[in-house]
Amino acid sequence: MSVVNTSRMKKQNSLIVILGLIVAASLGLNIYLASITTQELFETKTFKVIEVFDGDSFSIPPDQTIRLAGIDAPALEFCYGQEAKEALEGLILGKKVMIEKTAKDSFGRTIGLVYYNEVFINQALVEGGWARYASGGGVGKEITARLQEQAQKAKENQLGLWGQCYQLTNPINPDCDIKGNFSRQSEGIEKIYHYPGCSEYEQTVVELDLGEEWFCSEEEATKAGFIKAEHCFTDYQKPKTPSFPSS
Repeated sequence: MSVVNTSRMKKQNSLIVILGLIVAASLGLNIYLASITTQELFETKTFKVIEVFDGDSFSIPPDQTIRLAGIDAPALEFCYGQEAKEALEGLILGKKVMIEKTAKDSFGRTIGLVYYNEVFINQALVEGGWARYASGGGVGKEITARLQEQAQKAKENQLGLWGQCYQLTNPINPDCDIKGNFSRQSEGIEKIYHYPGCSEYEQTVVELDLGEEWFCSEEEATKAGFIKAEHCFTDYQKPKTPSFPSS
């Protein structure tokens, strides 16, 4: 092979290598730009809310569920659940909102911070007492501090669920004074009940928005799956209905 042909082949090989590098770089750039577009999708676009499921979740087209980060509204069947849903509907249903994605939950839902114009929806629900603060969901320290502060203010002012569902006494039927309470243990939630005379009765709060309940008898509590608290050392005495002298 001549020196001229060898030189020409070297140049061709070099050109092929250079073209390959250019193609690879271009492909890598396109993949990077695509990843950035996907990552910033919820940060740069607004989405119309087509349905509200409850006080902390809704859907956007085509069929994607969004869960509000850093808050927990009551389930629909619990105290203040319907009110929380109606509050969220009033804030965002049919409107275009901006969503800042923070995480994905175990159900595949997008968890995020939601804004409508200048209103921070997550915070608005906590401020009004329609939802509690809830940890997790990829919320940063600054937002966490804001939500915790507003939740504490709502509790102190007995707004929303804090005034309706957070109970030391039964305002509807004082005779039904057995407290069905959830005790959160490392192995899960234990359902226990307390009655007057149990050592922790006075301090036990019935949180109806979480599904806790009032009962009129131990039998009723037992049928609902609750067991007697271990600090109940006396028997339950049914409250006596006050008698009034006949006229």
